[in-house]
Amino acid sequence: MVSRSSKRRGVLIGMMLCAVIGGCVQPAIAAPVRDAGDQATAFRKSPVRTAEQRIARALSASLRDPRWREQVRAAALGTGDVDLQALTSRTADPAGRNLHASVSAADRRIAGLKGLPASTGSLLRVRLGAPSMRPHLRAGATPWIAVAATGDDAKNLTAYDSRGHAHTVGTAHVPDRPLYILDIDVTKAHRAGLQVLQKAFADKGLTSLPSKAANSTRAASAGGWWATKVTAVEVNDDQEPWFKGAAEMFSLVTGFGQDGTARVDSVDMPYLDYDGTVYYPNQILVNWSNYKYNLADVVMMEDDDGTNYRALAQAITTALLTVTDQGTYIPLVNAVLSAIPDSWFTDDPDYVESWYTLAQNSTGRLNGASGNGWMTVEPYFVEEF
Repeated sequence: MVSRSSKRRGVLIGMMLCAVIGGCVQPAIAAPVRDAGDQATAFRKSPVRTAEQRIARALSASLRDPRWREQVRAAALGTGDVDLQALTSRTADPAGRNLHASVSAADRRIAGLKGLPASTGSLLRVRLGAPSMRPHLRAGATPWIAVAATGDDAKNLTAYDSRGHAHTVGTAHVPDRPLYILDIDVTKAHRAGLQVLQKAFADKGLTSLPSKAANSTRAASAGGWWATKVTAVEVNDDQEPWFKGAAEMFSLVTGFGQDGTARVDSVDMPYLDYDGTVYYPNQILVNWSNYKYNLADVVMMEDDDGTNYRALAQAITTALLTVTDQGTYIPLVNAVLSAIPDSWFTDDPDYVESWYTLAQNSTGRLNGASGNGWMTVEPYFVEEF
């Protein structure tokens, strides 16, 4: 298992820098790491956490209404994640309708705290804590409501019953009592956040899209374009405990674009839900027509819910703009680490694995740099119609 405490912040920022500047090597200097107590303290002070706790208490109190409780139960049994704003808006039950205004306000506040645009929409989700809780929920037990913990290595969760009383629930084992876990839609936040990062980098000239004319000419001359396709992939530890549900995995593919500037492409991997499982996606990972050189790096990450994307983009761009181009790669890890306050790193995207110097003709099994995963790849030519 990859140790969160030893890799979480230093490797994460190094990998994010690779995504910004392209063609990066493993950082040689280890970053300072906060202990679990520091992480817990930061999480308790998190305004996102405060907003989630208020909704958790309100939702638990609303479950005293038997008709509304049944609606939530049916929704939780019918799907993995329940959009809480949508559920409260379409119900005719007073208990649910009374909750709607608070949920909508919390969604807007959380989006702002994460540096996301108002157009992001609803973010709060509620789900059953684990599949093994389904029989107890079907039997009619009233669930407690818990907010997903900040650290995946948290030893306890705080859960609220329908009377508003707080209970401590250990995370070492899945409890028998059904729990609803209140969390943020990480997939939606991640996609919106990457757009915020990309726009900020592009506005400062740190990344750019290849020109359409260059791509069209290159593709037309070859009748298509070469890609690298992932045929199988597995990770040993996806960094997700039971109370956080399935992982939200994505990869950042980095290199230099056709205009010679850094390029980063986000590749969602929604199928990569659980560790220890081999998946066969046949997914395009790299579109080589986007790159100037026959070289790209891949960083695989699992996204959580604490990052302020706008503030993160501002800090990274500020740090990178102080470094001049010397015609060769210059490590920028220390510059960015010194620019980013520790308080932002409460529950950021977790580094899972990385692959370096991927080339157009790469084929077969490629073990990750940290030994936490592998993938098999093959060249693939995408023909024009």
